[in-house]
Amino acid sequence: MTEQLSPTGRFDRVLLATDGSDFSAGAVRAGIELAQRCGTKLNVLTMVLTNPEYAAIAPQLEERAELEALQIIEGVKTQADALGVTCEGRIRHGEDPAREIIEEAESGHYDLIIMGRRGKRRLARWMVGHATVQVIGGAACPVLVVPRAASLPNRRILLATDGSRYGDAAAAAAASLSSHCRLPVCVISVIKPGHSEARRAEATQVVERISRLLAREGIEVEGRVGEGRPEEVIADTAKSVEADLIIMGSHGRTGFERILLGSVSERVIGLADCATLVVSR
Repeated sequence: MTEQLSPTGRFDRVLLATDGSDFSAGAVRAGIELAQRCGTKLNVLTMVLTNPEYAAIAPQLEERAELEALQIIEGVKTQADALGVTCEGRIRHGEDPAREIIEEAESGHYDLIIMGRRGKRRLARWMVGHATVQVIGGAACPVLVVPRAASLPNRRILLATDGSRYGDAAAAAAASLSSHCRLPVCVISVIKPGHSEARRAEATQVVERISRLLAREGIEVEGRVGEGRPEEVIADTAKSVEADLIIMGSHGRTGFERILLGSVSERVIGLADCATLVVSR
């Protein structure tokens, strides 16, 4: 990344994906609050899980699922209306929730997907729902993962970066959200025990570079280098600095393919009590 922040990080078109369960409650709150703060419309997506064979055998069950989906959207609209947020609902039919979310996000050219950490299907890896992992791995835009007890940040943003291009994209998103929400940012880069002094110096340089760029945007910023297991250090640091949002890249310096979610990102989502924004590009 050169000595400027890229335009990545605009959140003009926001897609909230919800299954209507308690696990989505935090995502719904965050979606409405973000749309209110940014002065943008909130687009709500929910799914009717079905397939042609299922629809032919039990059409009445599909009709019931369609009604439930409409009720989910109306429930979000009611909450949004109370805060003066314009809300538009969409229902997609299919067998794979993650695929439907990704395709809706791509067709609508969304800047951000908001969803819960897990869904009512309760399929989880590292406490993170299967659909959530798949959406982060496959979506072209950032994904904000919100635990059910969390909400949009009001105190501080923790930006975790390793100097990779994903980390730089996360920095741009942090700059955008910090400006919208008027929040300070703590920048952290984590090294593992046994790393060389050269690696420590590199981490320090990354933190200083990102901190300098954020400061140029008028953002209150502090930087630090942590040592230990990255996911644990990041989650613990979020608590110690009272950050209520973690922003990080979907992958690190090892260069995973986009279809796979980097293990550190996934573990941070599972460990953190607050929302995590994962940036893929």
